[in-house]
Parts: sequence; C-alpha cells; structure tokens
Amino acid sequence: MYNSDPRTVITLDAGGTHFRFSAMRGCEAVTDTFELPTHPNDLPQLLGDLRTGFRHVIDQLTDKPVAISFAFPGPADYPNGVFPDRLTNFPCFEGGVALGAFLEDTFGLPVFINNDADLFTYGEALAGTLPMLNEKICQAGGVKQYHNLIGFILGTGFGIGVTSYNQMFMGDNCCSEIYCSPSKWGQDLIAEEGVSLRAVLRYYCEAAKDDKASAYTDSYDIYRIAEGSLAGDQSAALQAFERFGEAAGYTIAYAACMLDGIIVLGGGVSKAAKFYMPSLLREVRATMHTLNGNTLARVPSYIYNLEDPQEFEQFVHGQTKEIEVFGTGKKVRIDTQKRLGITLSQLGTSRATAIGAYCFALHALDC
Repeated sequence: MYNSDPRTVITLDAGGTHFRFSAMRGCEAVTDTFELPTHPNDLPQLLGDLRTGFRHVIDQLTDKPVAISFAFPGPADYPNGVFPDRLTNFPCFEGGVALGAFLEDTFGLPVFINNDADLFTYGEALAGTLPMLNEKICQAGGVKQYHNLIGFILGTGFGIGVTSYNQMFMGDNCCSEIYCSPSKWGQDLIAEEGVSLRAVLRYYCEAAKDDKASAYTDSYDIYRIAEGSLAGDQSAALQAFERFGEAAGYTIAYAACMLDGIIVLGGGVSKAAKFYMPSLLREVRATMHTLNGNTLARVPSYIYNLEDPQEFEQFVHGQTKEIEVFGTGKKVRIDTQKRLGITLSQLGTSRATAIGAYCFALHALDC
C-alpha cells in the first residue's frame, strides 16, 4: 500500500529495557537504529531520552519527517496519546502521562501511538503475511483470497491484533485484548499465565530434573535445551513447549471462531514453533459436543499449518465445484471448504510493527 511512498516517518521500538529509534520511508528503514536504555522509574529521564532519540534520528535525515508513529504498551487512550494509568513496565507513568501531546509540542509533528500487537498485525496484513499468502495462492492456481488477519504476540505477554480489509481494529476503548480471556488450565485463571515467557519457564521448572531450572530467565534457554544445544532436562523442555502450545491453541481457537481470519504468530516465543505447533494444532482442530450427542469441530473452519508444504498444498486448492446457474447453461465455480491457515511472521515482529506504525501514520494523514 505504501511501499513506494516518498514520505518519512520516525518510529520507535519501545521495549522494557531499551528504546530503539529509527526512520522509515516506503516501508523500509532509512536510518541506522539508535538505541538508548530505558529508565522506567524516572519520568524526566525517560522523556528526556525520547527527546534525545527522536532528535538523533531526525538529524540524520535529509528530508523533514511527516510524523512520529510507534507502539507503546498499554493500557492507554491511544487516539489521544494519553496513558492514564501506571504501566507494569513503566512505573513512572503513575498518575498519567500525556505522551503524545508532549512529543507533538517538542517536535511540531503529528504523533501516533498504538498497541504493539495491533501494529504488528497491521504491518503483516499490508506488507507481509496476507499479500504474500494471496500471491502464493494465485501462483499455485488457487481461487480463494484472504482479507482478514488475526495476529498474536507470543512473548513476555500474550497480545492480539486484528486487521480486516486493510483496516486496523482498535475498539471503542482501545482495549481489544486476549491475555485476560479464560485459560486452558482453569476458568478463573487468565490465558497469559499459560501463554507467555513466564509460562514456558514455569512449565520447565515444574517438570525438570535440573538444579539450574529456576535460574533461567529467557524462553530461548528452554528452546536450546529442547533442541539439545544447551545442557538441561530435554524431556522437560519439550514438555514445556507442548503445554505452551496446548494453552495457546485453546485460546486461539476461540478467537478463530469469532474473527474468521488467517492467523499469524509473532513475538520471541513464536520462534519455538516446531516444538509447540503440534499441540497447538491439536487444540484448534479438536471437537466439541452438543447435549444431544452431536460432534462439532471446535473451529468451524479447518485450520491448516501453512508452514508445512503438504498442508499448504491442500490449503491452496480446497474443495472446488461448479454450480449451474438455473436456466442459463452457465456455471459458477466456487470453493466449498471453510478453511483458515496459521503461519509465522513473514516480516519479523519488530519490522512488521514498524511497518504497521508507518502505514498507520500515513493512512491517518491521508484521511
């Protein structure tokens, strides 16, 4: 959509430990990333770092940027750029911070702030998963095209974003969330307790015969143990990802029923897909029952693993048939199989989020 747009937008990857500043033009980075440590407990320092970082990037440019656009963790009133509550990762926001207005006053530019999962999904829908998938379907001789994308961030937390027909869904309160939905492990437990970095670490600790089990702080460590490249309890690591996939599939199945779109996974834990995807797929393909004994698919549309070449081939062609138009002798070719697919980020989580922020800003300016 904006692949050849000449306008430049300043972006930010706002992590819990580092701010990474850059600029984008035509959906491509046009400056080196400038990194500063995050000071989540010191508001004057944090705001000063934002000024420094954005100014550093602007000074590298030969043209004037048209906006600043980035993702920031909520809860927030994103359209107004206001964070009314204390954020888990940024205690210094206690009492509320009008971040958007502060940056607009500082730089004299429009500022757009959104949720990271929303922007990740938006970027994948406009420049990654959806256009790439639809092109591959056409090249393989398929008929069906897809216009809806459900994105999940599997990382420190569990986030969801939705884009439909190139429009990013935000919700009336900017609070479309998945982390607080019921967990596979108990209706009074939130889903994030089973689908997050801390969940993988907990699963491993519960199953491992490993003296160092409680010392690991990153799911990548558990990934390496599962892979056999790091010493540890490999069986427990494999079991941790199996349980993670089961919990993720349980919640993703509900979202797929309601939202009916292609599913894309991003975030740090998503990289361990080869270990958790089998149990995730078992969950989304499970059956349920009615009181009179009928068996129904848990998700009305069959979900294919698009990372598997054989499943992708089946997904492309579906079940086509021709329906005769009464009294005309003509026929209409249709695809009768309800189906969706699940895949991994095609752009990488950070790049997809940056592209989403870039496209959101330009779309807002053009409206």
